Amino acid sequence: MSIVFIGDIHRDWRPISQGLDRLDELPKAAVLMGDIECMAPLDELARPLLDRGIAVHWISGNHDNDGGRQMWDNLTEPARNPITSGGALHGRVVEIAGVRVAGLSGIFRPRVWDGRRAPSLRRRADLPADLAKLGPSLRAEHVAALTHSLSTIAIWHEDVEALAALRADVLVVHDAPCSHRDGYTTLTDLARAMGARVVLHGHHHVSYVADSVVGDLRAIGVGASWGLDLDGRVLWRGEPPRILGPQTADWRLLGEHL
Repeated sequence: MSIVFIGDIHRDWRPISQGLDRLDELPKAAVLMGDIECMAPLDELARPLLDRGIAVHWISGNHDNDGGRQMWDNLTEPARNPITSGGALHGRVVEIAGVRVAGLSGIFRPRVWDGRRAPSLRRRADLPADLAKLGPSLRAEHVAALTHSLSTIAIWHEDVEALAALRADVLVVHDAPCSHRDGYTTLTDLARAMGARVVLHGHHHVSYVADSVVGDLRAIGVGASWGLDLDGRVLWRGEPPRILGPQTADWRLLGEHL
């Protein structure tokens, strides 16, 4: 239990504090899997982890920009977060407690890439020309907001391509691989290209394990504010799971109340 993977917090840190209080042994590190929604700097919000000596790593999700630039900077700005800014995993492979962990933030956004066909835009550098097609009626501040939103919360082909050239034991994504009914083979393929043995995701607010999704690749979904270890063992429970009909994989749903 050297690493705990924590699903979409959505401003609710109570399950995390309560869950940590009940553990006999604390993890060395935590990976926050997006949709944290930082109304204050992450260095402040993550005190339940940091004060217990747990290193904090993170990716971002589709809601981490909902509060505009202020919310985004509360997550990502090094001046506001001298402790946790170095834990950003997006587009990187970082060794955490002896495990090579890679991170990919965001979700598929059709204007950039729907995840099922070729991308509409491959690089962020292509975005200004694309947004210009919306016409002169779009005000400059709206263009700036849309540029920032798509640049930060969309999954970009250039990031996937760069990660695919790296090697990792574990891939952490916000959006789901093909183990989830609404997931994407693109993310499964990325995990396999990197040689990962496990891919973990948030976003869908359900905790499950799907063994052998493709070959020996295991997929783990992490529910909102749930804490799971790398084997899919539940360390604490958060929000009740969101199960939206039949799934595409042979799931093992996690949690005694399911």
